[in-house]
Amino acid sequence: MMLKEMQKLPEAVQLIEKASMMYLENGTPDTAAMALERAGKLIENIDPEKAVQLYQQTANVFENEERLRQAVELLGKVSRLLVRGRRLDEAALSIQKEKNIYKEIENYPTCFKKTIAQVLVHLHRNDYVAAERCVRESYSIPGFSGSEDCAALEQLLEGYDQQDQDQVSEVCNSPLFKYMDNDYAKLGLSLVVPGGGIKKKAPATPQAKPESTTATAAEEGEDEYAGGLC
Repeated sequence: MMLKEMQKLPEAVQLIEKASMMYLENGTPDTAAMALERAGKLIENIDPEKAVQLYQQTANVFENEERLRQAVELLGKVSRLLVRGRRLDEAALSIQKEKNIYKEIENYPTCFKKTIAQVLVHLHRNDYVAAERCVRESYSIPGFSGSEDCAALEQLLEGYDQQDQDQVSEVCNSPLFKYMDNDYAKLGLSLVVPGGGIKKKAPATPQAKPESTTATAAEEGEDEYAGGLC
């Protein structure tokens, strides 16, 4: 506490880590986890990378004690910090671990939300294949197929694949996306499709050209006859 008041937070965190190790050695993992989480909160604003490490350690302690709800809550903090720091490869793995735990405890609606977060992260990594696979694998989660989350993600992937920025923006500005955790909502709002948003849809114009040409030729013919009659 004295070190905290003296604004020597890295030193305070080191002492808390040592204390947590002693708690673990003495068979009090709950106290160890609380200490590690406290250290993460202390350092989060000045050293997010260290906070990620501490929260991961805390999650591991809870997971070893089969306290999965507490573990996944800490993993959620890890994922958000990784997204905030643009460490997107690591974030994708962290969110997948969250999702696995939510499936294990049968919290399926939260799995849907984690799937949205995964897809946004993968698209920001420019990995459409991983995003599509993520949705496809989620069809096995009870209730996902036919949910509004599933429909929105299918629409998002279609718009992204077709380079339709309007469709992508419409999905990402929907309440389903905008009211997610702030870090993920920002990913949605800043998502830009490749190719500058130029639509890549099936060409209808070339098919219409012959009709247009015929019509033009007919009009020209009429003009010629009209001139001759005059």
